[in-house]
Amino acid sequence: MPSAAADLIALGDLTGRYAAGSYSRLASNGRTVILRADRQGAAEHGHRITAAIACHVARAGGNVDHLARLLLHPEHEGGRHTRNIAVRSGQTRALDYIRRVWASASEAVTSTRALGSRHHAFEVLAALRDRIETTPWRGVRGRTALRVLRAHLNFAETAGGPLHHASERQAAEEAGISRTTLRAVYETVLKPGGWLRRLRVGQGREGSTWYLDYGNAPRHGTPVQLSRLWTTQFPPDPALEEWTTPETAVAADIDSTVLSRLMGHDAFAHHGLGSAALMVISALHQRSNQTVSELVDTSSVSRATTYRTLKRLTHYGLVHRTGETWALAPDALEGCGNSLPGAESHHVIEPAEGWDKIAENHGMAGIAARRKALHTAERALYRKALERIAEHRSRAVVIVREGRHVLVPSLRPDEILPTWHAQDGHVVDPVTGRPAADWRVATDGRLILITPSDQRSYDELAAAHAEALSEWESVA
Repeated sequence: MPSAAADLIALGDLTGRYAAGSYSRLASNGRTVILRADRQGAAEHGHRITAAIACHVARAGGNVDHLARLLLHPEHEGGRHTRNIAVRSGQTRALDYIRRVWASASEAVTSTRALGSRHHAFEVLAALRDRIETTPWRGVRGRTALRVLRAHLNFAETAGGPLHHASERQAAEEAGISRTTLRAVYETVLKPGGWLRRLRVGQGREGSTWYLDYGNAPRHGTPVQLSRLWTTQFPPDPALEEWTTPETAVAADIDSTVLSRLMGHDAFAHHGLGSAALMVISALHQRSNQTVSELVDTSSVSRATTYRTLKRLTHYGLVHRTGETWALAPDALEGCGNSLPGAESHHVIEPAEGWDKIAENHGMAGIAARRKALHTAERALYRKALERIAEHRSRAVVIVREGRHVLVPSLRPDEILPTWHAQDGHVVDPVTGRPAADWRVATDGRLILITPSDQRSYDELAAAHAEALSEWESVA
């Protein structure tokens, strides 16, 4: 076991590495820091230490009995949280807690890779990129899934490892697709295919936690096919009058960096050039002068769609045909087409002058900006909803009866079971069994004071509820 793991078990979290966020949280406005109760913060801090120790034991080949002995040892500071549970709730409750933590740690260790250094993390991401580039992505849904996967790879490269954070709206904007389409490919392609796993759903201003993997096959320990070296044996120059086809079969082989760079442009929306054009351009940038048969394999696009896409790109002067082979124009990645001397480009009507002009020709100009504005509005509404929930306010339900608006009274929130009463006027949380810091019981034993900023007295609240109830009963 590494020395850092041994120190964590014996001495605890001396550096405070696992304390971040345990003792405070952001309010709904995203700016104000709210301090948690000491006991609540210490419990979360202790749980994080326990989970980290469980992962270390799982990676070292231990079992749940080894973990229990380490955590319940009286001289091990890292097991203080577990021993506190045993003191408060009994040994059986503590052992159940250890088994739950062990199950989560075992699943995390077996389904993820341990990264020893930042250099190792970059190696893992590079191998994952090669795996993505040599996997055939068939059909419209497959090509859309590739855009989403490449967006998550961008997030992972920024985070420095397969584990990263991103919201659905961020991924949709990065991939240049709608959020509805994004969710569809999540559920039908990427998650079932083992490419992407959501470890935690995001809340508030925090995005979801995702983990990138190699797909269902090959698994860890199996060498992956490298797109730059092993996919194709390149033939000599046809001008040498030697063999003109590869000796080995051509496999899927694209440059996903080019795809990542272009997929956010309006020109590659569904009703614009589309994902097929992205695949063809990425394949031609990876290896120029390919025949249609080779492009069908390297781009994973059907033959009919490849012909249609090449015709569309030729119309804008982005690709040129020489004999039986196709190549990109010099400034094709900037969306600028031209007519090369000697090239067969009879179908070019007007060379493109940039991706914005192409998007305008297809009626797709501004779709990314509109999508971003929609997401901004959705985020604003979501934050308002969080603020309303944080203030414990619910929307009133009103019916119209003979032209009058009658309030439908909700269940009284001031009815408290006697078993929920704690000392000093506190309220026991029925879920955790512990006193809730933000709730109080009134002197008559009924009313919960929801927030200190509530200006109405108990008598006013009771009178308003009685009036609403009386009016509702008369209407009913």
